Amino acid sequence: MLYGIAAAATALILTALLTALLRTPARRLRLLDRRRQREVPLSGGVAVVLVTGLVVGAGGWAGVAPPVADGARELLVAGGVVAVLGLCADVWRLRRRVQAVGTAVAAACVVPYGETGVGPGLLAVGWVVWVTFGFRGLDHADGLAGGVGMVTAFGVGACAAIEVMDGIAVLMSVLAAALTGFLMHNWHPARAGLGACGSMPAGFVLAAGAVYARAGQGLGESAGVLFALTAVVGADTVLVLVARRLAGRPVLRGGPDHLAHRLRRLGLTVPGATLLLGAVALAGVLAGVLAHAGRVGADVLWWVAGGALFVVLTLFRVRVYGPRNPRQCVSSQVNGSLRVRSG
Repeated sequence: MLYGIAAAATALILTALLTALLRTPARRLRLLDRRRQREVPLSGGVAVVLVTGLVVGAGGWAGVAPPVADGARELLVAGGVVAVLGLCADVWRLRRRVQAVGTAVAAACVVPYGETGVGPGLLAVGWVVWVTFGFRGLDHADGLAGGVGMVTAFGVGACAAIEVMDGIAVLMSVLAAALTGFLMHNWHPARAGLGACGSMPAGFVLAAGAVYARAGQGLGESAGVLFALTAVVGADTVLVLVARRLAGRPVLRGGPDHLAHRLRRLGLTVPGATLLLGAVALAGVLAGVLAHAGRVGADVLWWVAGGALFVVLTLFRVRVYGPRNPRQCVSSQVNGSLRVRSG
């Protein structure tokens, strides 16, 4: 208990300091993300990954913490591989297909097939890839990926603690603390971002850790718990994919069509949209943890799924796409002026 508190406090402080120290090198290397005409250095991802690995690994090596077990060591190594993929994507704009294949291979190497079985294990691999890229999609708004990731990490850590998986529980608490330290620089207006180097391994470790916590339990209820733990990520990804598909836009190309974008179209501020989505994520995490612990029935998971579907259908009606090409822009402006004159 005392070690967990000390490790989390250390991770929080170190991440906050390292994120600040790496901002200048990130600017010089042009590791930047543009948000609302601002250039945000992507120093937070490297800080979160390095501090999480250092604190968890050093505790076990020094003998002041339980050995890194329960699959936590495998998650650290595989998460490091995904972080390297993300860093390559930040620096060289690595293709999404290459990133997806690399993430799938890393997930396939850590899924506990002995407890899940081959079929459910392969489904778990696909789900880990889904969540990994879903978390990367949340990094477009100040404070969103860090806030949702922090809440999810606490939830997955609680599920692991219930199953007496001390290694994964410690890993999740350290990751949650590291993301909290990063949030000190990422709250609006953000002075640092995660980038693919930070958002992808965070999503990967969270998703794979949840798979470990639910391994060997019922497939249907496990799917409900896993979705509840990542409800905001799932809703955001489904909304974006369906909206882009129906609009005839490239699925893998970014755009202002995420949950936070649509909430801002409705009049919310950037912090307001982040806080609202964080509250929704917290509600889903609480439902998932209580269902995992057997404190509530599986019916609550259907309420989470229904709520996510309601959010998707409601925000889908918010218009976020303009005309596709300049000709359509000119045509719409001419038609608008003609309507005004005729009126």
